[in-house]
Amino acid sequence: MKRIINEMKLRLPAISTNESVCRSVISAFCAELDPTASEIGDIRLAVSEAVTNCIVHAYRHLPPDEHGLIYISVRLYSGREVSIEISDNGCGIEDLDEAMRPMFTTGREGERCGMGFLVMENFTDSLKVKSRVGKGTTVLMRKFLKPDAEG
Repeated sequence: MKRIINEMKLRLPAISTNESVCRSVISAFCAELDPTASEIGDIRLAVSEAVTNCIVHAYRHLPPDEHGLIYISVRLYSGREVSIEISDNGCGIEDLDEAMRPMFTTGREGERCGMGFLVMENFTDSLKVKSRVGKGTTVLMRKFLKPDAEG
């Protein structure tokens, strides 16, 4: 049975400078499992997309001088598994199936490419998205790292 070997929680304002903060902090935290450079790159890309979605979409209804929050929970499990949950209390997603389709975006034409969920899905081993209109969105990603050379 897998057990949690370490975990952390972050709460940050949904502002663009925090995308790189989240990417760096989470990848540094995952270093405890000694992932390959490719695995860390996958984690960084998936986190970047999830956090960017919060920053760009979740709180778009707020005035420019107000910022919502991004909530992040990362767990490292025995068996070399990483679980990353990124959530917001923003506007939520009206049609999740449509939002998960490649090229769908709520941004202005030419502003966004609509590939965020596809990127998250392709760079993790599991992606689950839950959303409620007016309540927010939660993205749960799992990455299974290659077996340890010693294990």
